[in-house]
Amino acid sequence: MKKTFIDLFSGAGGMSCGLEMAGWLGLLGIDHDQAAIETFKHNHQQAQAIADDICEISVKQIQASINYKKVDLICGGPPCQGFSTIGQNNHQDERNFLFFEFLRIVEALEPDYIIVENVTGLLSKRNENVLKEIIKSFSSLGYTIDVKVLSAHHYGVPEKRRRTIFLGNRFGVKNIYPDKIFKDSEQDEHDLPLPRNVGWAFDNLLKSSNGEILNHDINRSQIANDLERERISHMPEGKSVRYEKDQLAYLPKNLWFNIDWKTIHEERFREAKLNRLDRQNCANTINTSRTTYYHPIENRYLTAREAAAIQSFPPDYFFCGTLTQQWRQIGNAVPPLLAKALGESILCLDSLKNNMEETQSIEDIQTIRAKAFSYKEHTLKESKQSDKSRSTQLALF
Repeated sequence: MKKTFIDLFSGAGGMSCGLEMAGWLGLLGIDHDQAAIETFKHNHQQAQAIADDICEISVKQIQASINYKKVDLICGGPPCQGFSTIGQNNHQDERNFLFFEFLRIVEALEPDYIIVENVTGLLSKRNENVLKEIIKSFSSLGYTIDVKVLSAHHYGVPEKRRRTIFLGNRFGVKNIYPDKIFKDSEQDEHDLPLPRNVGWAFDNLLKSSNGEILNHDINRSQIANDLERERISHMPEGKSVRYEKDQLAYLPKNLWFNIDWKTIHEERFREAKLNRLDRQNCANTINTSRTTYYHPIENRYLTAREAAAIQSFPPDYFFCGTLTQQWRQIGNAVPPLLAKALGESILCLDSLKNNMEETQSIEDIQTIRAKAFSYKEHTLKESKQSDKSRSTQLALF
């Protein structure tokens, strides 16, 4: 029988998609975004869905919607804008406190496992009190909590997207994180394949099973501004303009930006402009703006489907709503292949938990922060080596 989960703050269902790939059964998705829930319902027809403010949803409503089934895992990404390393980093942002709604539901349903994903900014010094509160809150409910920063490109996603991942279990053992299955670059000494790239995404994740390309409106991806369109026509694949040297290298003088490079902060743009993707490399983080990146060789923006492919969504995954709503759903999503790797690691833990050594200690915040970016501790490989008779092999598309 499949292990079950519910997805809080589900958005379009990226986490649910990956967990289902790993063999889990999704029971419910909850999100306040109506368009995102329509997408969730379209692609997860075996699950229930609730479109509402989580603060207004009772535990009884959740239990009734899933027919009072046992919930083995609760996952979700409470809104994290106030934690982000980009922007104002407002600790009083009311969205930060939606974590306690997540906690309320975990306390009531008592799943064996939890996954919480968030931005890497959560591990910054300025968010130390928030991090302490999260760990303390789950520990008080009987969960053993571990925290790591994982990068999606290590798990088959053609995108360098880093997320803070909290894993928790009620068995008093160390949580198991997935091993890297792709290395960073040729210089990386690991005996692993190179990461998947944008070209792989376009070759494998665009056409649906019937040959159609969903959410792929080429006309809406065109650049309306004549000057911008002329500038991007001069940009080589994989290049962008951030420094004056880039402007000198790629743009004719009549298309230069009307700025004084010596007077702007750090003599560079805060974010690169005219950023063409490279088919031979991973993309940087796909965000909610459809004008952040440009097609590798065509003089246009990406379509929603191309962005979804880079996020590792299957080609049959359809996004509902307006183009702006589709991009918001895609940019906010957990890459499914990252979620798949997490789901398989938890299933591995579930098969090994009775033979694992219990751990009672809670590490101090400084130690947690120091280890969070390390990929060498309590991974699938380490767990398999401790019990050769049991193993769970990570698989891909």
